[in-house]
Amino acid sequence: MRVIEHLDRAKEPLISFEIIPPRRGGDLKSLLGLIDDLVAHRPPFIDITSHPAVLSYEEGPDGIRKVIKRKRPGTLGVCALIQHKYNVDAVPHVLCRGFTREETEDFLIELHYLGIDNVLIIRGDDNGYMKPVKEGRTANRFAVDLVSQVGDMNQGQFLEPYLQALPTNFCVGVAGYPEKHMEAANLDMDVRRLREKVEAGADYIVTQMFFENAHYFRFVEKCRDHGITVPIIPGLKVMTVKKHLTSLPRIFNCEIPTALADEVETADKDKILEIGAEWTANQAQELLDSGVPSVHFYVMQSSKAINKVLKRLKR
Repeated sequence: MRVIEHLDRAKEPLISFEIIPPRRGGDLKSLLGLIDDLVAHRPPFIDITSHPAVLSYEEGPDGIRKVIKRKRPGTLGVCALIQHKYNVDAVPHVLCRGFTREETEDFLIELHYLGIDNVLIIRGDDNGYMKPVKEGRTANRFAVDLVSQVGDMNQGQFLEPYLQALPTNFCVGVAGYPEKHMEAANLDMDVRRLREKVEAGADYIVTQMFFENAHYFRFVEKCRDHGITVPIIPGLKVMTVKKHLTSLPRIFNCEIPTALADEVETADKDKILEIGAEWTANQAQELLDSGVPSVHFYVMQSSKAINKVLKRLKR
């Protein structure tokens, strides 16, 4: 079922999750355990991230050298597992950066063959490596371009003309940034870019993580003022370690409220998970009580924190 259909049919706000595939050469057993834990909460859909090749620096006997690490595999396989073993709708992330339009079309066709009808379209972060585009290939520069490509496929229009080509039926989600994207000059300009993605065919929006609900409520109001009417799903993450105080703002351009930051900063290491779970549970409860269509949790690799949050919720 398409995400938008889940939202339309729901009689109460939904709960969904986002996970990450194992590292190359990693163990699937731990991921299966994670999915087992999450499925127990009856999510209608689960997002699976996607990762291009990245540039890293490694120090060896001859000094520091640049190393291009190949893309993290597994998104397609994990999607098939969730969709057909667990009977939960999978939402793979589809990126612009690191993939050509031809590779993207192949990936989308594979998803279509598997009966996966949902995708989350994102541009992808600058990871220091720009994959060369070979002659005869093309690339999407922005998320709106990729949304348009998916929209074309939903109309039966592929990169090359095919006789009697059957259309796909993808439900398209896109990312929104309650505190604005780090590259945007201001929130108004960022929302205008978001409106372009909706006009290109996006069916719903999932926000970047935030730790103060006022950011989400202001963002939704601004989106509505700009004519965006699609559902806007808030995304939350549990703070579990002290280093999140610096890593999350740096990577995701999100503000950590003073009350939370002060409590985490002075807490013993073994207390931080409880502090983070309590904060996120209070956020989620307020959002649910306000009538949001769904709450989306960035779980990634462990269900321990999210289980603590969901036990605290009154639904």
